[in-house]
Amino acid sequence: MERKRLFGSFVSMLIAMLILAGCSGGGSDEASGNSAEGNGNGDFTYWYPWGGDSEKWDKSRIAEYEESTGANIEAIYAPPSGGIDNGKLLSAISGGNPPDLVVTDGDGYNLAYGLAAQGALEPIDEYLEEAGFEEDSVLDGFRDLMKQPDGKTYLLPQDSNVNMLYYNVEMFEAAGLDPDNPPTTIEELDAAAEALTEVENGKIETLGFIPWLDAGDEPFLWGWVFGANFFDPENKEVTINEQPLVDAYNWMDSYAQKYDPEKIKSFTSGFGGSFSPDHPFMTGKVGMTITGNWFANALKIYSPDTEYRVAPIPSPPEGREKATVFGTNVYMVPKGAKNPQAAINFALYGNTDEVLADNINTWRSISIWKEKSDAIEWENDQVYDTVLEVAASPDSGHPALTSIAGEMSDELTSLRDSVIYNDNDPAKLLEELEKKLQKEVDDK
Repeated sequence: MERKRLFGSFVSMLIAMLILAGCSGGGSDEASGNSAEGNGNGDFTYWYPWGGDSEKWDKSRIAEYEESTGANIEAIYAPPSGGIDNGKLLSAISGGNPPDLVVTDGDGYNLAYGLAAQGALEPIDEYLEEAGFEEDSVLDGFRDLMKQPDGKTYLLPQDSNVNMLYYNVEMFEAAGLDPDNPPTTIEELDAAAEALTEVENGKIETLGFIPWLDAGDEPFLWGWVFGANFFDPENKEVTINEQPLVDAYNWMDSYAQKYDPEKIKSFTSGFGGSFSPDHPFMTGKVGMTITGNWFANALKIYSPDTEYRVAPIPSPPEGREKATVFGTNVYMVPKGAKNPQAAINFALYGNTDEVLADNINTWRSISIWKEKSDAIEWENDQVYDTVLEVAASPDSGHPALTSIAGEMSDELTSLRDSVIYNDNDPAKLLEELEKKLQKEVDDK
């Protein structure tokens, strides 16, 4: 899913405004939810980032919650990522009129973590405790995301997406590839991509694979698969100047040099988005792509005749096997929220078995709970079996949990483009960028 990036300088300015406005401390009684209206059954404001079918689902659970509790929820569509990427949320916080609850899409989890690190969110431990939340019931892989180094909880995961390799069965067979044995290594992925590619008289007709298409465009995915760590939270050190990330960029550049980056850009210029019948995987212009579990539903709607399968993302020998960067949707309570208890009560309602399972049964996402829900209907489903396999990998995780996640995301995307389109040396660029980002960390 394409997303706008958070500009570090803009965030820093707004955080400074927030602090000057006096919102960075514990807040007033009203801000901490202790006003007359700040109770678990009161009205509250909720920002959400998605449209389409996801919005319909969200509105249905809002209506059910309002009917059952008598609460009035002012629900506001705030793309992208709940107003984080474009600075809308920080503007609301600094202006003293934040929403009570925000949920991000899966691309925004690390930006939300960065907001918490910068003092823009309320700790929610007391509200979770009041609501009867038990932290031990959450899968271990999501706890690092929930807490800051101070030990306080700032984020509550809802559910999570994983990325996988989608491949076209008919195109595999036509190219002499075995759809029962998809690529598991980068070397095998490259070989399959070449077999699926058609170039006639210098013009690209079909590409087997484009590393930076769909989820491949996410700034942390390929580096994570290749074995990069990005950030050491214990020592607060930026760790991007490392060989796995150099290898990942050089590998992506090999596709650019082989097929000409400008020709690839021209080839992709007319592609539709993931929820469009013009998406290249649906039209047969691309034989393989990396994207999320929810793409299976998009295929069902917009390209039901496409025969496809999924597999874990291929990795290099020293990389992370069957791994993904989790795309975790998270709830947060902005600093200065007037009714955080009601907000958290609704968030936990959204995580109950029946409500969350209804979402999972559409999008094939994964629950954050250790205990499996009987309401989840995916049994003997090849896509969901792979989703669970990837989610269970000890190498899957949440990279870049740092206050500068937004800046790092922007910079790595720019660096990748510099490598792909200008054939620059990633090692030198990463060395310089690590110094720059480390200074950002040290100055916060």
